[in-house]
Amino acid sequence: MTSSDSRKVVCVLYPDPVAGFPPNYARESIPALASYPDGQTLPTPGSIDFSPGQLLGSVSGGLGLEKFLAERGHRFVVTSDKDGPDSVFERELPDADIVISQPFWPGYLTAERIDQAPNLKLAITAGIGSDHVDLQAAIARNITVCEVTWCNSISVAEHAVMQMLALVRDYIPQYGWVVRGGWNIADAVSRSYDIEGMNVGVVAAGRIGLAVLKRMKPFDVNLHYTDRRRLSPGVEGELGLTFHETVESLVGVCDVVSIHCPLHPETENMFDDALIGRMKRGAYIVNTARGKICDRDAVARALDSGQLAGYAGDVWFPQPPPNDHPWRTMPNHAMTPHTSGSSLSAQARYASGIREILECWLDGRPIRDEYLIVQGGALAGTGAQSYTEGDATGGSEEAARFTAS
Repeated sequence: MTSSDSRKVVCVLYPDPVAGFPPNYARESIPALASYPDGQTLPTPGSIDFSPGQLLGSVSGGLGLEKFLAERGHRFVVTSDKDGPDSVFERELPDADIVISQPFWPGYLTAERIDQAPNLKLAITAGIGSDHVDLQAAIARNITVCEVTWCNSISVAEHAVMQMLALVRDYIPQYGWVVRGGWNIADAVSRSYDIEGMNVGVVAAGRIGLAVLKRMKPFDVNLHYTDRRRLSPGVEGELGLTFHETVESLVGVCDVVSIHCPLHPETENMFDDALIGRMKRGAYIVNTARGKICDRDAVARALDSGQLAGYAGDVWFPQPPPNDHPWRTMPNHAMTPHTSGSSLSAQARYASGIREILECWLDGRPIRDEYLIVQGGALAGTGAQSYTEGDATGGSEEAARFTAS
């Protein structure tokens, strides 16, 4: 390999555990899946340099790519320092050929940063959801954008169902009484309800939203959905779904709303004061899609007033959120860090998918159509089905305040 063949790969991953990289794991293995629910095969790299179930998404894990890239003569830079003009990410970006980032700890590829990186040809999302990349700028610069479709869709669906139940049953405060040595049953149940019989709706019934609907059916709830593309009559009949032409129609009848649409200009701040005001008083929202789909201050106001009984999810804007972000302290929330799609099970799949994409790119072979978001100066593959052109990114400067504080 000549020096001209060498590529610089900059990878932004979340920091290692505060107690150090795990010397062992709670389980010895993870289940091996045959395929995804729609029949799509799991990632098919030539090989992998990790054991499924390892922590791969933090800096020391490096997505299992270090050996592979080193053997091919490529330079691999891994950092968690991603925000602000003095960050490692910004310093390493100008001569980068490939950038890899995760939605959970996004290296925001804004138009300004793309302008600083004339060699950049490929941006890969280790997971699903590429809104931390300015897709319009990528289109203009003919940068290929990819993500690992399906790799953690079921992971996110499981998290959303968990958080629906945690909100309605008011689980977190009840756990708190135990930890504090209490047995305060009256306090613990004063905001606790059964989800049975409630109206539960999803905004977008794609891979994740449909998986949530399927998992909620056994709870004997009334299921609703809205989407740009209506599901087949067979699926609607099997799950007993009620379709709504608009999100306004759906939120007016639902007790619980779970959000699963991509972030793009049409969905940015969709859940604002007006839309939340259309919801039943005492309704719940679970948002495992993207934080910017919900107006940050409108959500906090609705919890303060009681218009919302609870709000949960694992997506914020920006990520990580500064310590003074109102969602950290608003009442009756059940927020987590952005962890729904980064379970150890999911990490094995998205790391394998990244390896497959890199093998294809570096060997001059086509990348799977389902992994493509932008290619050839246009939305492509999954991106053409999920996104619209326009700018919905940003957030790096505000996210820098998390580290500073």
